[in-house]
Amino acid sequence: MSILVIIEQTKKGPHQISYEVLAAGQALGKDFDLPVSALILGYKTARIVELLKGIQLNEILFAEHPLLINYSSDGFSDAIREVVKQETPKFILAGHTYMARDFLPRVSAKLNFPFLADNISYRIEKNHSLILRKQIFSGKLSADIIPNCDKPVIISFQSSAFKKEDIIEGRHSAIRKISLSMDADTIRSISEPPFQEVTGDIDLSNADIIVSIGRGIGSENNVQIAKDLAKIMGAKMASSRPVIDAGWLEPYHLIGSSGKTVAPKLYFALGISGAIQHVVGIKGSKNIILINKDAEAPLFEFADYGIVGDILEIIPKLIKALRE
Repeated sequence: MSILVIIEQTKKGPHQISYEVLAAGQALGKDFDLPVSALILGYKTARIVELLKGIQLNEILFAEHPLLINYSSDGFSDAIREVVKQETPKFILAGHTYMARDFLPRVSAKLNFPFLADNISYRIEKNHSLILRKQIFSGKLSADIIPNCDKPVIISFQSSAFKKEDIIEGRHSAIRKISLSMDADTIRSISEPPFQEVTGDIDLSNADIIVSIGRGIGSENNVQIAKDLAKIMGAKMASSRPVIDAGWLEPYHLIGSSGKTVAPKLYFALGISGAIQHVVGIKGSKNIILINKDAEAPLFEFADYGIVGDILEIIPKLIKALRE
């Protein structure tokens, strides 16, 4: 029995959330005294393997096949099913990404294993049972989920549920290739370009600094001043739902329960009131700064620093100060 962590990839290497889930896997492995292995799917994955070598793992498993060059839910779910049958892990972990939401339910159905999705933490009870926690009703409540079976369990964790910085580094892990037997006739879909490429390579989930605007920006004409601030700060632009609904920014800038979940070092919120759906998406931020002329804005309760004032008066002064 072991813990198997599925590694999702980007053009630059392992996805940020995969590092976070590796930290979760190491913690869970310590609690249950189980070895932890990473699973890389794809074709010609040597670069990804190399980037994981310094992490304390029992093994780095790589399963390569030409049918895995491009993502398909059929291909990835078939490959994972085959690996799981060979390795018989107790827990199968992954980040709760768009891609994982696509293939993990298929893996669950193919193997008849329970899939407990979108968790934010876990704890161990005295009887050594696992209890997962997830948010419900758009983050207004939290629920405890207890796996109640003897089967292996598939678990996904929300972005920023764990920290990449908590990964334990160690000796080079053993590296092992997993042989796959795949049939092209089972691949029923052709993948389109990855989401982040369609959106101009904007990946808010990996951003260190985010400047985010809300309804308080006033009008589309005022969006540019926030973009100017983001540029001088080296930040990515984001927004709350009203800005997207008004058409002032593209949908891929949306943060919240129906958009991206982020965990930047600095989240700079401009004119955002702080609806619970938005707060759900930024809870992992290290520092939150809010500027809003409404002193009763709910987001002030979550902000580390707050200024009650008109963003259209404050931002130009801030830009000037940063340029100096």
